[in-house]
Amino acid sequence: MADAAGRFLEIESLVTGYGKKQVVGGVSLGVAPDEIVALIGHNGAGKSTLLKAVFGLLPIWTGRVLFEGNPIRDPTPRTWLAKSVAYVPQGNRVFTDLTVRENLEMGGVSLASKQELKAGIDRVLTLFPALSGRLRQRGGTLSGGEKQMLALGMALVLSPRMLLLDEPSLGLAPPLVSAALGRIAEISREAGVAALIVEQKVREVLKIAQRVYVLRNGQISFTGPSGELRDEKKLREVYL
Repeated sequence: MADAAGRFLEIESLVTGYGKKQVVGGVSLGVAPDEIVALIGHNGAGKSTLLKAVFGLLPIWTGRVLFEGNPIRDPTPRTWLAKSVAYVPQGNRVFTDLTVRENLEMGGVSLASKQELKAGIDRVLTLFPALSGRLRQRGGTLSGGEKQMLALGMALVLSPRMLLLDEPSLGLAPPLVSAALGRIAEISREAGVAALIVEQKVREVLKIAQRVYVLRNGQISFTGPSGELRDEKKLREVYL
């Protein structure tokens, strides 16, 4: 976890779940500025649930979330967007009946002016030139890789300081997974964007993350530099 002088996002003893069922039981983790942190674990471990609670899509039962050392009480998506923190849900979700341009405009709906929106869209099209020729195409007709670019682009319109990414490789053909995660690493490096990534493609995400947390049954079972888990024996020991 980042120290007091360098912490960016910090989660302390967070407990949450659905209805009366607890899914996440006292998780603490942190992300430093410009850092990519991976959160891995088996299906049902609570990874996506944790991200939803942090972003304000689920209530936090106990524990707290801090950003730049300041507690975020009762976080909501609006709170985070105002702090330039964007969330990209799993499944490459886009508005299927809207065009690519309209999707990008929806991503920037909270921006203060048309000039900021135009600058944000231009920035996304520079990062993902493949979308430039698709601006009038409906989101639902895009390929899996194009939808992934558009979903990420909708978040990047805001010029975020941090991304919360829930399985960005979901739905992508295997050859596209490395390219997609590599693009996220480039964006983080070139634009100074921090990222907390939930990802099932463990070996691929370990290539781009500086640190990793393993979530098991709603609790952190391992934390350390991602390089420690690139050893196959250590990965099996921790993950399985």
